[in-house]
Amino acid sequence: MRIRAFVLAALAALLPVPSHAAPVPPCAGDVEISGAILLRVEKNGSVIFADGRAAHLEGILLPGGAADHAPQSFADQALGALTAMARVGPLTLTAVPPKEDRYDRIRGQLLNARAWVQAELLLHGLARVMIAPDRTECAQQLFALEAKARAAKAGIWSNAAYIVRAPEALRKDIGTFQIVEGKVLNVSLRNGRAYLNFGTDWKTDFTATVDHEDMKNFHQTGVDPRAYVGQTIRVRGLVQWLNGPEIEVANPQSVEVVQ
Repeated sequence: MRIRAFVLAALAALLPVPSHAAPVPPCAGDVEISGAILLRVEKNGSVIFADGRAAHLEGILLPGGAADHAPQSFADQALGALTAMARVGPLTLTAVPPKEDRYDRIRGQLLNARAWVQAELLLHGLARVMIAPDRTECAQQLFALEAKARAAKAGIWSNAAYIVRAPEALRKDIGTFQIVEGKVLNVSLRNGRAYLNFGTDWKTDFTATVDHEDMKNFHQTGVDPRAYVGQTIRVRGLVQWLNGPEIEVANPQSVEVVQ
């Protein structure tokens, strides 16, 4: 009964009834699936339609509970809200190439009869933006929604586990997805790879790196990583340890220039 009550509450809170179906955002690409009905939402956030096809919600990352070093309650709330919205059919899924992932899920933006699902999850602080290397659609719009929720301390943004990290405060976050904001002191290029250094000691301080394979994403958009020197930027991704904390940056669309 508590789960059902939560679902109904989430539905009421997130989905006020409008007089028409939600329009497809211009950034979202062409409609890949229309008129779909929900079969189930899996624990990893995959949406399974009644005809057996599966959708991956592109551009966002749901809370991960222990994987985020955070309370499980946020993960439960996000999954409950997603399930509630996915029950309001018929569902529409848009996509741009490459359309499928390794699990044959269609990667796209999901809309129900009333709302853009990714946007609602972000706006209520129940997801973070995660831009894939090969799928950058709607990045600007998604970042703006996340920023609005963060300013309002909605959902996950009310908890210290999800605060934007300073470059010097990452040693306990290895292996977790984090958002890091700081000033780029210098950038070096070695063997086709870019290193954005946020500290004076590259052997111990935080570095954002661009792999040589991902440098083409910067070249194609006319962005030189060296242009970030002196700027305060926000990067996000899995924090790894390689001569200090490190996050790999796959494309310029995933870099937010703060100032």
